[in-house]
Amino acid sequence: MFHAILLLSAPVVAEALGSNHLQQPLTVPAFTKIPSLGFGTWNLDKDNVSQAVSTALHTGYRHLDCATAYGNQKAVGKGIAHGLKSLDLNRSDIWVTSKLWNDHHDPSLVQEALDQTLQELGLDYLDLWLMHWPVGNSPDTGKIRLDYLDAWHAMEKVYMTGQVRNIGVSNFSPAQLKDIIDNSTTKPAVHQMEIHPYLPQSEWINYHKELGIAVTAYSPFANTNPTYTPSQGDPPFLLTNADMLAVAAKRGCTTAQVALVWGWNRGHSVIPKSSHASHIKENFGALDCHLEEDDLDRIDEISKTYLKRFNNPSKGYGVRLFRGLEDA
Repeated sequence: MFHAILLLSAPVVAEALGSNHLQQPLTVPAFTKIPSLGFGTWNLDKDNVSQAVSTALHTGYRHLDCATAYGNQKAVGKGIAHGLKSLDLNRSDIWVTSKLWNDHHDPSLVQEALDQTLQELGLDYLDLWLMHWPVGNSPDTGKIRLDYLDAWHAMEKVYMTGQVRNIGVSNFSPAQLKDIIDNSTTKPAVHQMEIHPYLPQSEWINYHKELGIAVTAYSPFANTNPTYTPSQGDPPFLLTNADMLAVAAKRGCTTAQVALVWGWNRGHSVIPKSSHASHIKENFGALDCHLEEDDLDRIDEISKTYLKRFNNPSKGYGVRLFRGLEDA
């Protein structure tokens, strides 16, 4: 029996979809739709960014995740333009997310940041614009500090112009998300965060469902991402984890596909990335990978042995992040 994908809205609705509808989107509060499987552009091979993005579109991806901080949006934009033209697609056929970086949290700089992103990507609007982190650079010293509410209010103003169809956040703590909701007129449509079997964040995800806020998971393959420097005591690479291998063998899927199916069966979208055409296509093949309840339950148990957050720049920023999520 296929495990239901949760469609998030206000109120929350759970709906079982047939296996041929796995690429159906997750509904978010602004009544727009985000495809459950996306293509991430973080740390793509610099010489292959445009080709990778075009390949992703040709493979069938219709959700692209970008960010100013990735430093590759011009190349991503070229890949988008090539993919749309060669496939005879319209801009409205794809979902594009980007993110506001820490150095433009000053409200006077937010519009400038968006204009730069749109110019780099060659687009006239974004489907979703996220605040990348709840921190910003002090205009006086350049030092990183907690800084998000004024920037959010500036993003709300941009949202009203129509240049972004949805606004949201990334890497926020429970208190920070509550602060945004309690002191703003626009609730975040999406919260992007690190989620994988080593960091399931189940209670945190369920809280978002109650709020009607959609969730997107980055780093769905956990420590397989070469960006994360290995440290003593780390769990094994997720894609070589014994339980993941067992489920993959049982269902005739790859471990990467198993990780992605586990993700969207929990009700959130996932954004794997790769510079290699074979892996791009392999990940998209997750749409044909079917897991049963016992498979999902087995993967859920992994975090009882291994619980690890890999992306935590608290020390480098000098700011405590993810307060209240230590046991996520």
